[in-house]
Amino acid sequence: MKRYVGLWLMYTLLTGAAVTAAAQASPDGVMPPPKVLVVFREFVKPGKSGAPHQKTESAFVQAMTAAKWPTHYLGMDSMSGKPRSLFFTGYDSFEAWEKDNKAVEKNATLSAALDKAAVADGELLSSADGSVLTYREDYSLRANVNIAQYRYFEISRFVVRPGHEKEWDDLVKIYLDAYTKVSQNARWATYSSMYGAENGGVYIVLAPFKSLAEVDAEIADGKKFEAELGADGMKKLAELSASCLQENQTNLFAFNPKLSYVADEWVKTDPSFWKPKPAAPASAKKPEAKPAQ
Repeated sequence: MKRYVGLWLMYTLLTGAAVTAAAQASPDGVMPPPKVLVVFREFVKPGKSGAPHQKTESAFVQAMTAAKWPTHYLGMDSMSGKPRSLFFTGYDSFEAWEKDNKAVEKNATLSAALDKAAVADGELLSSADGSVLTYREDYSLRANVNIAQYRYFEISRFVVRPGHEKEWDDLVKIYLDAYTKVSQNARWATYSSMYGAENGGVYIVLAPFKSLAEVDAEIADGKKFEAELGADGMKKLAELSASCLQENQTNLFAFNPKLSYVADEWVKTDPSFWKPKPAAPASAKKPEAKPAQ
């Protein structure tokens, strides 16, 4: 898992939905999504996901923990699509990101530990890339949550055709208006891609789930959504989608505490999940006593 500007962008903190904006959180931990979301994506070689990848990633977590680094990140694994891990780090601004980058560069011990971890981790990867997203509050619904209480992200990626932003805007507003009426539980945060291999008309929608039972509820809400729009509304929706969307895809990701470096406030919400106790080693089998001769 690599992170930072230039070479650092690929070697140090290009990670996940960190709580660098913790000061804005309410007493119950509810807070708005970060304004700047730095995302790093790792495609793991076949047979190298799971325990092998968790082992190499643990070196990053140990390095950050030893340094008592104030910036945190969230790691997650794909449950659909190609085997891959995502790492989210959130910032209040690009200036805050820059300050974090420079602070790591000045910390020789942390920098060396991260470089060493990156070499080992890189052996397990087939490819990796990074991107920087900016929050679109106007395209989001009930996005302020205590994300530490959630366990999954449904991540949708939409590519808008050049020159069709107006249709996209109309499309999003239809969804926002209808889901505000038909569901009290639907929520998502929308980001636009600003930097990276894929940007310019690319929007990322993050829908958090506490359990996969919420996916079942989402399907039921979809039927309510269709009923709310009616035949004419659904026809208009289809026309707008065909006009403005070049492509779109949705995948499911599970939070992985072993790939994450989270704040103490997150751990306190559910220590058994965010900081599970290591399994006790199997006790050695005592040799059976030999019968007396």
